[in-house]
Amino acid sequence: MWFIFAACAAVCFGIRGILYQWTSQRPVDRNLLFVGVYLSGAIVSVLFNVQAGQPWNDGVIFGVLMGFFSFAANAALYKGFEVGRASVVAFFSGLTPIIVMLAAYLLWRETLGPLQLFGFSIVVLALIIVRYRSDLKSGQLLGWQWGLLAMLMYGFTDLSSKQSVLSGGSLFPVLTMMFATGTLLFLLMYTMERFKTRKRETQSAEKPDFTETVPVDTTNDAEKMTEVAASASAPATWNAKRTLLWGMTVGLTNIFGMILMLNAYEDGITGIVSAIAALNVVIVILYARFYLKDLMSRQETLGIALAFVGIIVLRLAS
Repeated sequence: MWFIFAACAAVCFGIRGILYQWTSQRPVDRNLLFVGVYLSGAIVSVLFNVQAGQPWNDGVIFGVLMGFFSFAANAALYKGFEVGRASVVAFFSGLTPIIVMLAAYLLWRETLGPLQLFGFSIVVLALIIVRYRSDLKSGQLLGWQWGLLAMLMYGFTDLSSKQSVLSGGSLFPVLTMMFATGTLLFLLMYTMERFKTRKRETQSAEKPDFTETVPVDTTNDAEKMTEVAASASAPATWNAKRTLLWGMTVGLTNIFGMILMLNAYEDGITGIVSAIAALNVVIVILYARFYLKDLMSRQETLGIALAFVGIIVLRLAS
């Protein structure tokens, strides 16, 4: 049953990735978007726990760690996308299952059988092939440090999730603490960015203008019309309410994915669950191919085929 939970979690995270991809093309504030994503998870967790009545125990501390590591992973990932090459950052962040498997062995002595190890290797190889780009071959590794940090933080998130299960933490209280922690951290980031923006605007407005001459406008009429047309066609930034509500909508895929993943961790092997969940990238690629009509390279086709082979092998081994 844990295998089905992990596969369904991958589907939820894949849908989340599709929504993130769609949102990335819109003028939204990322920090406020994530506030909505995590706030939605916190609200849903509380509502579910009102119905389930699960007790709050010491295991909820791992929910705080999950929220912190998840926040740090997302922050590192988007920082990497901002200053480095997206393909390089995505490649390193996709190696999380390897870190999780090694750490699970050191922490809990979790080992894989021969067939499980074979299936795990195929899945990880598929992830590497899918995420590999010519940037790595040519040595253009700009942003690799942020990708590496994201990989570690995502790994710590998975390990904290597993530890919350092992410590007997109740599902919905743990998730409530996770998403509440993430909400507060992203809200802090949003507030800080707003403060910096307003400070820059204030300083710019208060800066004295010592120029006495009136500049001559040498722009011809054609250039003026082009500038006006470009300004008119530029999309307006989403307001705070719209961004927050959309983030909460996207957050529904995140919370249900986490519920499924924690259920998978109850009986499943940590490294394998992490590897299956990481295959959500395959869903995003298939979406890009069949909906966005992006051409799929031979490399991506091979990676997707290997991913399905790896899933079959892991299913036979479970």
